Amino acid sequence: MIVVDTNVVAYLFLPGERTGAAEALFRTDPEWTAPWLWRSEFRNVLATFVRMERIELAAAHAIQEEAEQLFATREFAVDSAAVLELAAQSGCSAYDCEFVALARYLDVRLVSADRKLKKQFKRHVQLIA
Repeated sequence: MIVVDTNVVAYLFLPGERTGAAEALFRTDPEWTAPWLWRSEFRNVLATFVRMERIELAAAHAIQEEAEQLFATREFAVDSAAVLELAAQSGCSAYDCEFVALARYLDVRLVSADRKLKKQFKRHVQLIA
């Protein structure tokens, strides 16, 4: 099991330069997990793609549904105090620290493309290729 941030989810479901890396990661470890926040962030990504006319609204609905199925039973609430402490110590956003807090709680790695997270949380963050 690994925690993935919303960017990694987007790489898997929306074709782009890192889609291959996300697919390889999924083949290696298909038990992806995330804090509940991922849903809102991913909906925002999809809404942006719809506004930019990169996908149709119907496709966005289908992608969101498929992504939610991927995370079924592996979405978590995170401890607010832990998130705030991580954000205060690191200078990273509370949004990003939700993913870090979950990785720490589950004692698994967080896969992200965020170099600042990697720098601040070396032990728990792995950069996607």
